[in-house]
Amino acid sequence: MAQAQAYQCQIPRGSFSVPAVQRDGPARQVPITGYTLSLSWSPEYCRGRERRAGDSRQCSGRSGRFGFVVHGLWPEGRGTWPQWCPASRQPSSAELARNLCMTPSVGLLAREWAKHGSCMTQRPESYFKVTRILWSSLRWPDFDRIARSDALTAGDIREAFAQANRYWKPEHIGLAVNDRGWVEEMRLCYGKDFMPAKCGKQRYGPADSEPVKVWRGL
Repeated sequence: MAQAQAYQCQIPRGSFSVPAVQRDGPARQVPITGYTLSLSWSPEYCRGRERRAGDSRQCSGRSGRFGFVVHGLWPEGRGTWPQWCPASRQPSSAELARNLCMTPSVGLLAREWAKHGSCMTQRPESYFKVTRILWSSLRWPDFDRIARSDALTAGDIREAFAQANRYWKPEHIGLAVNDRGWVEEMRLCYGKDFMPAKCGKQRYGPADSEPVKVWRGL
């Protein structure tokens, strides 16, 4: 069902270079207390990026049409989060390629491993495998229909997702909304055991009663 968020997507053939990643903050190794699976809403992300070379796979339409895609799986800590941990291995081009229907950006995949995955496991293959398992377990409500709703609220989106997914409750579902009120990301909160957990204030985002909009890309 999660693959339905990447309409007509196909894994590319051939190899490509693994991009270098520039660190944007300090290395921080702290105990992991939970996880966040951050899911980007492609129609909103791609608005105005349709012809950008760096976003061509996700936004041009030539590689399929994308709905929600995985931004990254992030380990959480108590009051902060681990990041940029030392890594002795880098992902291969083949490993990155197999994830391109889940995260349609080689650069983003490489960055998520370097910044977040390196603090979870020693092998990039293990990090992406866990991410794929979580991603593939999700069931999706009809977001095209939801986007057409009058007076849509953050709570409506949370409730629709929770109804489609066993074990999930609205309090487990965070949203990131831009300054214009459009949904950019859904942030699913997990405990250390990878079961759904209540989101902290930072991840939860707007209150349930807050009006939001979902861009359908039309």
